[in-house]
Amino acid sequence: MKQTVVINVVGLSSSLLKDKSLFVTKWIAKNQLSKIKPMLPAVTCSVQSTYLTGKWPSEHGIVSNGWYFREEDEVKLWRQSNNLVQAPKIWDIAKKKNSEFTCSNMFWWYNMYSNADFNVTPRPQYRADGQKKPDCYSKPADLRDRLQEQLGTFPLFNFWGPNTSIKSTKWIAEASMLVHTWHEPTLQLIYLPHLDYVLQKTTNKKSIDKDVKELDKVFQELIEFYESKGVTPIVLSEYGINPVKEPFHINRLLREKGFLNIRIENGLEVLDYGECTAFAMADHQIAHVYIQDKTRISEVKQLLKGCPHIDLVLDAEGKKAHHLNHERSGDLVVLAKPDFWFTYYYWLNDAVAPDFARMVDIHKKPGYDPVELFTDPKKKMMMARIALKLIKKKLGFRTLLNIIPLDATLVQGSHGTINSGSEYHPILVQKTGNKVKEVFEPIAICDLILDTIFK
Repeated sequence: MKQTVVINVVGLSSSLLKDKSLFVTKWIAKNQLSKIKPMLPAVTCSVQSTYLTGKWPSEHGIVSNGWYFREEDEVKLWRQSNNLVQAPKIWDIAKKKNSEFTCSNMFWWYNMYSNADFNVTPRPQYRADGQKKPDCYSKPADLRDRLQEQLGTFPLFNFWGPNTSIKSTKWIAEASMLVHTWHEPTLQLIYLPHLDYVLQKTTNKKSIDKDVKELDKVFQELIEFYESKGVTPIVLSEYGINPVKEPFHINRLLREKGFLNIRIENGLEVLDYGECTAFAMADHQIAHVYIQDKTRISEVKQLLKGCPHIDLVLDAEGKKAHHLNHERSGDLVVLAKPDFWFTYYYWLNDAVAPDFARMVDIHKKPGYDPVELFTDPKKKMMMARIALKLIKKKLGFRTLLNIIPLDATLVQGSHGTINSGSEYHPILVQKTGNKVKEVFEPIAICDLILDTIFK
C-alpha cells in the first residue's frame, strides 16, 4: 500500500490560481491538474460523502448540509454521526482490501462514530450554564488531549463566525502532521476551510489575495512535510465560490402566498414546520422545499418557476436526473441562478425575527446562514459589546450574544448550484503518472484515491 494524503482545499478553483508566485500555483504546474464536474448539491456534506463513497446522494442519502427530519418534524443541519451516511466509506472499502489499512480523518464531515482509525472534528462544549466552549472530538479519545496539549485548544471561534481566520486552518494542518508523525496512517484526509468562508464575505481583490497567501503558506508546509515523508499527495476541492449580487428570500415568498405557518414565542416568530403547507430548507444556492399537502406540489412548482432568481425547479423526474431522488430530499429541489443565493429568512419584519437569527446558532436555523460571518455594522463599539457579553457569561449571567446582522446583502459569494462558470468548478491535482482526465465525475474520486493507495 502507498501512503496517501488527500488535502481538501475548500473553495479552491482556477479563478484563484492566476498568481504565478504562489507555492500552490507552482506545485500544480509540476503535477496534473483536472477539474471535477460540479454535483448537486455543491455543498460540503454532500460533496464529501460522494467523494468518500463513490455514490450519488440518491444512494448515500446526504442530500444537503441538513434536511427536514420528517419523523421528528424538525430541520437539522450539521449533524456529525457517520451513521447518517447510507453507503460504505472509503476506509470501509479499503479495510476489506487489506486489513492493515489505517485512515486518519482530520475534519472531513460525518466524522464521528466511523470505522476510520484516527478522527478529529469540531465539537464545542455546550455547558449547563449557557456557555459554549471551544473544543474538538477525537477517536481515540485521548488524541484530542494530546493535540490540544501541543497546539492549544482548537480555535472554534476562528473556524466559524465573524472571527473566522487562518488560525483554525493552521491548527488543523499542524494537528494533521502530528497525527501522521504519531500513527503514520495509510490514508489521511485533511480539510482546510479558510477560503470557503472568506470568499463568502468579500469580492475585494486585495483582501482575497491576502487570504490566499495565508492559505498558501499552510499548504506549502503540508506539501513539503508529506512529500519529505514519501507520502503521495492528492489535492482537491469541493466547489468554487462565485460572486453573487443579492439574496432571495424563498420562505418569504412562500409565506406571502399562504404556505407557511408561524408560531409566536415570547413575541417573536418561529417557523412551525409540521404545520406548514410548504416551506424551504435553504442551503447556499439550493433549497429543499417540503410540501405537506402533496396535491399542491404542482402549484408550488409553478410559483417558484416564475421567480427571476431561480434557475431550476426539480420535481420527482428532475431529482432523479440529478441523483437527488432520496426520501430525505424536498418534494421540490430549487436551484438559484448563479448570481443569487437563498436565505432561510421567513419573517417580514425584523422586529419579530427569532432571537437566534441575530446569533451564531447553526443548529436552530432552518437553513444555512452565511450572515453569521459578519457582525452588525449598525451597532457601534462592537468589540466592547462582545467583551461585556462574554464577561457576563463568565460571571454566570444569562445573556444573548446577539451580534449578527439581519442584512443578507452583506454576503458576497456563494456556491451550491451546478451552473456557475467553469472557472469556479472544483479541481483535482495528482502526481504525474496517474490516470489523467480533463474532467472527473465526483463519484470517480473514491476509486481514484483507492487506486493511488493500492496500485
